[in-house]
Amino acid sequence: MNTNQIEALIGMTATFGILVLLILPSVIGLVRERRIDRQIREAQEAREDVPAQKSSSRSTVPSTATWYAEGRRSKKLVSS
Repeated sequence: MNTNQIEALIGMTATFGILVLLILPSVIGLVRERRIDRQIREAQEAREDVPAQKSSSRSTVPSTATWYAEGRRSKKLVSS
């Protein structure tokens, strides 16, 4: 190999390396997105197989924040 061939080989290798560095993040992102999509699809399929949850027979008591908000909403300001 002469000097011109070695320089061409180094140039092609550098160009290929830069190309790989530019494309690698996109490929990693695509692979990650496909994995997430597959997990979402599997979760939806699993959710369809599970029967609907029955409500509890026990009565629920509203929290203090709910009670306070309801009291505030019911008071109307009347301007004369």
